[in-house]
Amino acid sequence: MTGSIGSLYSGNARSVMARGWRATRSTNSLVVLSGVVEPIFYLLSMGLGLGTLIGPVQTSGGASVSYAAFIAPALLAVAAMNGAIYDSTWNVFFKMQFAKLYEGMLATSLGPLDVALGEISLALLRGLLYASGFMLVMQILGLNLTWWALLALPAVLLIAFGFASVGMAVTSYLKTFQQMDWINFMLLPMFLFSATFYPLSVYPQGIQYLIQALPLWHGVELVRGLTTGQVDPGMLWHVLYYAVMIAVGLVLTTRRLRALLLD
Repeated sequence: MTGSIGSLYSGNARSVMARGWRATRSTNSLVVLSGVVEPIFYLLSMGLGLGTLIGPVQTSGGASVSYAAFIAPALLAVAAMNGAIYDSTWNVFFKMQFAKLYEGMLATSLGPLDVALGEISLALLRGLLYASGFMLVMQILGLNLTWWALLALPAVLLIAFGFASVGMAVTSYLKTFQQMDWINFMLLPMFLFSATFYPLSVYPQGIQYLIQALPLWHGVELVRGLTTGQVDPGMLWHVLYYAVMIAVGLVLTTRRLRALLLD
């Protein structure tokens, strides 16, 4: 049993993350910057611009807040998702299918769980960078309405971890760049319909159930509750959703890397 665990994990995932971070700093710094700026543009154009026409909006917790304060936490969750997904899908796909980087890593003492945790940690760091920059803007604009907002950053890490783990698992099954477009196809509806720009109540009941099954909706509701002060025990359901998402993603990614590169 110990030998089996040792073949999966050597306890050195940090070396995988450190290597990826050095590569990101040297080649993708502009891409990282664009990921920080993009949600800020949405907030300024829609939250502050369109928001003057819309007026106050009611959250699912019953609080009446400005439109900017309504969409800002949703965009914060989206920023975490985008940062995590970019690293755990496109970057992982290139390393796996073209650079053959993981084959070299697994030829050392590293195991598939080291690779999975290292890459997911790198995606987590990227999601945190995106979200931290955006949250600073929220604070400057007065859109963090309560001290509960301090917990939004741990919540963002949870969201990024969930998307990164599942994103890497899905990517391990893809073979061509054309198939990678499926990921964007899945992300766009989540971005538009996860109560990001409108309350869930505007949709028909059947559509509401569908939206509540989406992972981003849980992230949006979790962060929105924290930044607006609408905190209740029901929020633990969102945390549990991401905990299950993380566990499933890690197990699938580890098994898949082992099957592809070791068996």
